[in-house]
Amino acid sequence: MCLLPGTSNPSPVHLFHQVLLAAAVCTKAGKAIVSRQFVEMTRTRIEGLLAAFPKLMNTGKQHTFVETESVRYVYQPMEKLYMVLITTKNSNILEDLETLRLFSRVIPEYCRALEENEISEHCFDLIFAFDEIVALGYRENVNLAQIRTFTEMDSHEEKVFRAVRETQEREAKAEMRRKAKELQQARRDAERQGKKAPGFGGFGSSAVSGGTTAAMITETIIETEKPKVAPAPARPTGPSKALKLGAKGKEVDNFVDKLKSEGENIMTSSVGKRSTEAAKVAPPINVESVHMKIEEKISLTCGRDGGLQNMELHGMIMLRILEEKFARIRLHVENEDKRGVQLQTHPNVDKKLFTAESQIGLKNPEKSFPINSDVGVLKWRLQTTEESFIPLTINCWPSESGNGCDVNIEYELQEESLELNDVVITIPLPSGVGAPVIGDIDGEYRHDSRRNLLEWCLPVIDAKNKSGSLEFSIAGQPNDFFPVQVSFISKKNYCNIQVTKVTQVDGNSPVRFSTETTFLVDKYEIL
Repeated sequence: MCLLPGTSNPSPVHLFHQVLLAAAVCTKAGKAIVSRQFVEMTRTRIEGLLAAFPKLMNTGKQHTFVETESVRYVYQPMEKLYMVLITTKNSNILEDLETLRLFSRVIPEYCRALEENEISEHCFDLIFAFDEIVALGYRENVNLAQIRTFTEMDSHEEKVFRAVRETQEREAKAEMRRKAKELQQARRDAERQGKKAPGFGGFGSSAVSGGTTAAMITETIIETEKPKVAPAPARPTGPSKALKLGAKGKEVDNFVDKLKSEGENIMTSSVGKRSTEAAKVAPPINVESVHMKIEEKISLTCGRDGGLQNMELHGMIMLRILEEKFARIRLHVENEDKRGVQLQTHPNVDKKLFTAESQIGLKNPEKSFPINSDVGVLKWRLQTTEESFIPLTINCWPSESGNGCDVNIEYELQEESLELNDVVITIPLPSGVGAPVIGDIDGEYRHDSRRNLLEWCLPVIDAKNKSGSLEFSIAGQPNDFFPVQVSFISKKNYCNIQVTKVTQVDGNSPVRFSTETTFLVDKYEIL
């Protein structure tokens, strides 16, 4: 929960005329998710006001405000949440309702879904936007576009400063190359004549030391240019930026060497391979005028001795239309899920049409979908304790030995239709016992001695590579190796809900569309 108090103590005059005390987003039970107070108010006070708010509402009446002896609540329901303004009783109710509508329009600008975790994740963005709407209890004369501009804080001076700095960097780089060529040419001329390389002012205190220093400097500067001629194959190449100098790669190498000398187990080849795999997983998407994002997030908790404690999966189809001529369309959905997933359409979507024909269209077919904005048209939820639904099972078997523990950990892909990429299985290690001794391993590993973690890295897990194991030994007790955490990303969704066709409302003609599917991990733990 994010609570921010008022910025300063208001004067007695301001307090007497104060109209808006606080703006908050809360649950239907009165739990504050984010709250911005515009007067000095303790956390206990605002939490008490919000906790009392649901008890004051009359379910049988269609009011959008409710009053107590001291304050007035002006509110608007947003699915499972409430947008609430707390005002003094002498405020103008019509102005309050207009302010409430602006607050309610701001929230979808920063949050893709009107859910508690999404509001919490963007709480400070919302607070900054709230501050643009209200100052000292009074609404500012701003609209939604102005709020967006103010919160982006785009600075012309910053752009000019960056442009000047980039120019200076380029000039310094060119000067460095020119000086390097001069030093190298002078050394070659001296070698041809059988003389020592001459010293240069500022690089050496004498001719002898200057010659040695000049040679060292020449080699150092030329060394920084080598990655441009023959880059290391383990490093994925990408578009260079003006602020990155040629010496950047050498600084990274020096830092890696320093970590190795401190006992870190750095596997540069694995980083290169994982970057290559990531590049293969995420090819550039050809976005059509009708584009859909299908995103699923899984939260799973298993016991170390087996048994699924809880598995919850949330999915959503986000629709984005780029051209107005495609705004009146219908999405044909194919649901091949057999696990009992619960579907919920957007309130403006025709539920009868979706139930009868599995098509997503607006209740009023004459209306259009919004242009150039992501709209959640369908979401689904699956909650279960059925072990057969676990997509990737993890078994960790620590057994005590004479010198500590022998740990055997294995994985198996149960949902063979999935292809999991960039899989990282993280095992905690006891502190102060050194690095683990790795035995058999499928894939690669990284040892993080600072955080006492062993990361087992697998670029791809699919039907052809559905199982694997890792064995290692280290001093410790069996309980030291839990909880095991798993992360991955997949371009195939778990529930197998897809959009197969898009058609125009008028004429039922097909429309070209593109789809982007992502299956992510919110939490995946073996306790």
